[in-house]
Amino acid sequence: MFKKTRSDCTVGAFEKKHGLPAGTIRNRDGRDTRSDKLIGTIRKEAEKLRKK
Repeated sequence: MFKKTRSDCTVGAFEKKHGLPAGTIRNRDGRDTRSDKLIGTIRKEAEKLRKK
């Protein structure tokens, strides 16, 4: 079982922590996500799109 990543973690820190190359996490339109964007913000955006 795994732990859920904290919502105040940045994308850059998440990629570094898990050994992922920079630019692995992408926006819906295919561009790479800013490294200072929070994981919580990504979750909120995904939830908003699911409700549409």
